[in-house]
Amino acid sequence: MHSPHIRRPFRFIVAAFCVAFAAAPLPAHAFEIFGIKLFGSKAEETQDDTIGDPQRYEVEFAVTDEDIEKKLKGASTLWADRDEAASGAAGLIAKARGDYRRMLAALYGEGRYGGTISIRIDGREASDLAPDAVLAEPARVAIAVDPGPLFHFRQAEIVNQAPPTDDWRDEVDDPRDEGFAPGEVARSGAVLRAERLAVEAWRQQGYAKAEISDRRVEAAHEADVIDARVTVDPGRKAYYGPVTVEGAEQVDAEWIAWMTGLRHGEEYDPDDIKRAATRIARLDVYRAARFQEAEFIGDDGLLPITYIVQERKPRRFGVGGTWSSIDGVGLEAFWLHRNLFGRAERLKIEGKVAGIGQTFKPEEFTYRVGASFVKPGVYTPDTSFSASLFGDREVLEAYTRTAITLSAGLTHEFTEQLSGRLFVNAARARFDDDEYGRRDFMTIGLAGALTYDSRDNAADATRGVFLETTIEPFYEFEYGNPAIRATAEARAYYGFGEDSRFVLAGRVKLGSLAGPSVAELPPDLLFFAGGGGSVRGYAYRNIGVETPSGNVVGGRSLAEASVEARMRVTDSIGLVAFADAGYVGADSIPTFDDRLRVGVGGGLRYITGLGPIRLDVAVPLDRRPGDPSVAFYVGLGQAF
Repeated sequence: MHSPHIRRPFRFIVAAFCVAFAAAPLPAHAFEIFGIKLFGSKAEETQDDTIGDPQRYEVEFAVTDEDIEKKLKGASTLWADRDEAASGAAGLIAKARGDYRRMLAALYGEGRYGGTISIRIDGREASDLAPDAVLAEPARVAIAVDPGPLFHFRQAEIVNQAPPTDDWRDEVDDPRDEGFAPGEVARSGAVLRAERLAVEAWRQQGYAKAEISDRRVEAAHEADVIDARVTVDPGRKAYYGPVTVEGAEQVDAEWIAWMTGLRHGEEYDPDDIKRAATRIARLDVYRAARFQEAEFIGDDGLLPITYIVQERKPRRFGVGGTWSSIDGVGLEAFWLHRNLFGRAERLKIEGKVAGIGQTFKPEEFTYRVGASFVKPGVYTPDTSFSASLFGDREVLEAYTRTAITLSAGLTHEFTEQLSGRLFVNAARARFDDDEYGRRDFMTIGLAGALTYDSRDNAADATRGVFLETTIEPFYEFEYGNPAIRATAEARAYYGFGEDSRFVLAGRVKLGSLAGPSVAELPPDLLFFAGGGGSVRGYAYRNIGVETPSGNVVGGRSLAEASVEARMRVTDSIGLVAFADAGYVGADSIPTFDDRLRVGVGGGLRYITGLGPIRLDVAVPLDRRPGDPSVAFYVGLGQAF
């Protein structure tokens, strides 16, 4: 049977299906199977309910097989909207007629091709009712479904399947592993998935216009089996033609084309397109952007590509804040220009004040002010240059720091998950603390890091891992000491349940600093623990090494661990239970001579588009003099 709505010459044998549903009172309206419209018009498919006086109704749902009842109820709008009145009698009849199609598709999705569906309104089949029929108030709707037998694939074949590839990056899942194989339940979705995978296998090997040229599906009702054969037409192999940019006004269009990384004459790869979209999205200069491939491959094998964009306003201003019951209120603001010189250069000027509420003396607040600059596309599209200059005054329990810091270096994205950075850092700082008094330090060093991040959402991950290791060799000029600082952190997330509503998350962090004595090292380069992103229940950077005089100073080793159990109660509300532990040691290698500090608690999450708003309540299990009995934390995003 050919459909005038399908451009390609699909074939689909429906005689067996027509026989199977001869007894089923289905309406003669638009209907699709395996994505093919068998009959009916687009207007019928999209017809809205006729507006009229509200028509209340009561619905009964009877299914002879309880295993499929939930699926059918989920497909029925009559059932989903049963507590709401329809928009007149015509609206109720339109809902019913649409439910024939939706529930039939649900049956096919479960491999049921011999069932019957009846939807009666006031005792009359909905398919026989005129739109202006008079109905009772409330109308009585009776839905009865016999799913019929379960069908299995007798034949499941892909004709002209892509050859095996030696490049693991071009591999796709085997359709047989997705249920398209003899003996498997013949779900309609298995056929559609097999088609997508068969086409994608060719596209991954450079055949950009691969498509399904023929689909043949036959049902043998006497044996409850399906024979399915899908034919792929790969077309010709494609290579990148010219990349043009449409919609660019303030951002250099030629530079954006270069930033895509799609080089003229190279073999087409859909992964290149995906990575280019991710790379340019990080620039944050476009409100919307999409790649559009030319309809045809040229005689020279080249496929022109157009990148269509809508630019954002280049300037942005923002404010934010945090609060905890032991660290007080923190406020921050920034001004951002995201296209300073026409090639997505970012200049950000920001300021921050914290500690409000713990004290109201301005000289005891923590301040930070400065600017940062990022230039993307240095040497390669995946390399960026960054520089920053900040002035800080940081007032903590352990010390007070007044400093100027300068940083400059390169960041490179090796893959979508793996990145690295190498920076030069310089700082001039003065520290005041009870243990050593006033000291001045001047440091210059390198900071190298590798990061692997496969999380699905950095602000609210449900799966994936985050791994990062940093090495920072530096030289301190006031005392004339070389030193090296290293850290390693791992986070893992495991979501389960429907839509990953339950998530187990864990974090481990280790650190070591080799060099001179603590007295001759800048305290901000020593290790501390405590606070909302470390060990909750304790003040920020208030877990360290206790000296004989009773003061707390930084250590030369660190060990932290956290575990959280997250549960999303509704689409916007979540609950969390957590436990954090942290240890700071005086030696470069942890000896665990000092106590391990542990905090436990729970939290509430309000889910927003930017990430969850976090409210945590924590209790320190090893409370020291000066530690709170209960600590509260508020912030944006999960704790880790």
